[in-house]
Amino acid sequence: MTAQNSATLPKAIAVKSPVGRGTALASLGVLAFSLTFPATAWGLESFGPWSLVALRSVLAAVIAGAFLLARRVPLPAREHWAGLAVVAGGVVVGFPLLTTLALTTSTTSHAAVVVGLLPLTTAALSALRTGARPSRAFWAAAVAGAAVVMAFVACDSNLAQSGGALSAGDAYLFGALLVCAAGYTEGGRLARTLPGWQVIGWALVLCLPLSLAGSALGLAYEPVHLGGHGLVGLAWVAAGSTFLGLYVWYRGMAEIGAPRASQLQLAQPLLTLVWSVAVLGERLTPAAPAAACAVLVCIALTQRVK
Repeated sequence: MTAQNSATLPKAIAVKSPVGRGTALASLGVLAFSLTFPATAWGLESFGPWSLVALRSVLAAVIAGAFLLARRVPLPAREHWAGLAVVAGGVVVGFPLLTTLALTTSTTSHAAVVVGLLPLTTAALSALRTGARPSRAFWAAAVAGAAVVMAFVACDSNLAQSGGALSAGDAYLFGALLVCAAGYTEGGRLARTLPGWQVIGWALVLCLPLSLAGSALGLAYEPVHLGGHGLVGLAWVAAGSTFLGLYVWYRGMAEIGAPRASQLQLAQPLLTLVWSVAVLGERLTPAAPAAACAVLVCIALTQRVK
């Protein structure tokens, strides 16, 4: 009886990493979000702030509702509705409204400060809400990235014009920071059990009655001057930022976690400044390339540490 060697050479099996896929999805969300402020500035050329926010939500809800109906998605379980309400209040109503009001008096470069602080705030709220405990190295890289962004925006010539005083626009921005971080945190938690597109889809549908009422009131009391920029801006903030951007963002957060995903947003203010120059003609400070490199290093560190 002869012994047979059953050993075979191992074959490499290509498996798509959930971390790599989640990072790619969250990065696509950041790219979509980076166009939000310039698109909002365009939208304000045609609509008042209240009208723009309400119409944005209505159009996004129509898109989301169509997807939900086409896929015959059942209503979420009862225990998910409270979380969906937080998502709706934070990212569907609160953040768009407060940032749009801020952009009536602030430039997009100035408004980018809220995005610079958003990753750190989201990571902190996520740690409190979900019990996640990122390492000290993660927090060090996150704080360093936020500090770089804050220093860059503080040196921006547009921000310098405010003289460092807290304006009404600044108050709107800091309020937007808090409500958006809460919405991101809760949405990321829900996306672990519900598909990301359903999370934002149901949040939008939940807000539809309020959005319709807001649209009627806004259009009745605010002037409308339809133009190409205004319509393109409205279309992007509705379909690109509110639906597509949040869809891929929540899917990415579900796979890599809110703290790690949130740090990808450190690149968002710098991307927004690039779009501000290309789309709105705003002036970019010479410090941008150095700040971009420093932020990318911080992002790389947060993606490597746990």
